[in-house]
Amino acid sequence: MKFVDEVVISVEAGKGGNGCLSFRREKYIAKGGPDGGDGGDGGSVYVVADSGSNTLVDYRFQRRYAAENGEPGRGRDCTGAKGEDMVLRVPVGTTVIDEDTLEVLCDLTRDGQREKVAQGGFHGLGNTRFKSSVNRAPRQTTKGSSGEARNLKLELKVLADVGLLGLPNAGKSTFIRAVSAAKPKVANYPFTTLVPNLGVVSVGRDRSFVVADIPGLIEGAAEGAGLGIRFLKHLARTRLLLHLVDMAPWDGVEPAESARTIIRELEKFSPALAGQERWLVLNKLDLVPEEEREERCQKVVEALDWDGPVFNIAAISKEGTEQVSQAIMSYIEERQQAEAADDDLASAEEHRKACLEEEARERLRQYRQQNRNSDSEDDDWDDFDDDDYDVDVEYVP
Repeated sequence: MKFVDEVVISVEAGKGGNGCLSFRREKYIAKGGPDGGDGGDGGSVYVVADSGSNTLVDYRFQRRYAAENGEPGRGRDCTGAKGEDMVLRVPVGTTVIDEDTLEVLCDLTRDGQREKVAQGGFHGLGNTRFKSSVNRAPRQTTKGSSGEARNLKLELKVLADVGLLGLPNAGKSTFIRAVSAAKPKVANYPFTTLVPNLGVVSVGRDRSFVVADIPGLIEGAAEGAGLGIRFLKHLARTRLLLHLVDMAPWDGVEPAESARTIIRELEKFSPALAGQERWLVLNKLDLVPEEEREERCQKVVEALDWDGPVFNIAAISKEGTEQVSQAIMSYIEERQQAEAADDDLASAEEHRKACLEEEARERLRQYRQQNRNSDSEDDDWDDFDDDDYDVDVEYVP
């Protein structure tokens, strides 16, 4: 299944039906008076969060959606039928943005949430509405108003408990394959992963969490370089970040310097995100001579002045990955229990997520606005329309 996290569509609500001009004409009834009915309202356009969907790929093939127009009124005071609403089902976690104004219209965070994104036109009035004591045979009617039309960007943020950070080729995809049944593409070159991958990690009966493999970052990602700002936004909703560091880099760069690059990008993109709970995972230790492993790991920890949890693993052989999974599960359960027992803590967590998402949106808005105002011919702010960005991803618990 292809994972598509951004798409632009056009929606148009239905036009309201016109009012009817009619007079009652029956045998033995002289001057029956006006009996023109009102038109029907146009259908509106709604988006509904559906937990059964996990991709926006269907909207890549059909870009225009229109609700039904309202029917015109009829004689004998018959009101026209209302136009049928257009309902667009999207995955939970989808943000709907007005493409022209960059206004965030709604954020669908729970299953079944329903939001109106385009208002249907209002009905026109029949001539019955205009009769009065001084106007017994009105010939005045009104037309139905046009429905609202918008260009919408549907933007899906990965709803995951844990986000994986790291430079390209740090072993994030290998890690997610090691701890879950997901099978993202893995190869020995940078930027193998081009879209976020989801994996469900089960550590026991009724104990599981979702991990998101975010595509690799490079220096300048916060300004949109590389795969950049498109994917950094997905980290806003995670509870925990795992910072994977390649301990046997192919380019010879010191692991500590690679880690600093990611930290700098986080701080540029969002100070709040940089302050989120983050664990250090030193990967590919199977490629390091056994007698040098402890020294190299200690060197990285000291260079970063790291005071949080540190895990030493070799994801390709699953060495150490079980300990990481167990620790993550325990951390998530402890946080959930603490939030359930303390309303203030729960409110603080919701506020933290809201602040992170607002910062992410603001950075995206600034980036899009900057590129829209640019005269550069190589503008790539809308590069998600390139089909080359889609790779096959399995979503298997």
